[in-house]
Amino acid sequence: MSVSDPIADMLTKIRNANAARHEKVDIPTSKLKLEIVKILKTEGYIKNFKKIQADGQNFIRIFLKYDEENNPIIHGLSKVSKPGRRVYTGYREMPRILNGYGIMVISTSDGVITGRKAVEKQVGGELICTVW
Repeated sequence: MSVSDPIADMLTKIRNANAARHEKVDIPTSKLKLEIVKILKTEGYIKNFKKIQADGQNFIRIFLKYDEENNPIIHGLSKVSKPGRRVYTGYREMPRILNGYGIMVISTSDGVITGRKAVEKQVGGELICTVW
């Protein structure tokens, strides 16, 4: 199966698994996806992740996080830059998600980082996705 936007596919798989209250979800691996998952782990949106190999292919297994009443920690995931329309911003115009309660994942010259870190480092880049 050919996917034209693998990042959007990853976010959709996480969103669907979250809505169905699954414990884990497997995603085909890439360097960019791994960096996004590391940010989700660091910011506390997922429990953990690990790289696995099944049937000769590499996957990232993401363990989803829920609160005491089994409500998902991730309330929303949305892709900002799409293959047909890339969205870039400087650090001065960095959008805030839910007044600071969500995060913006950005691809910069310093790597894939959150919007908050991009403002601290004073670098702009391509807006990948928002998480809240």
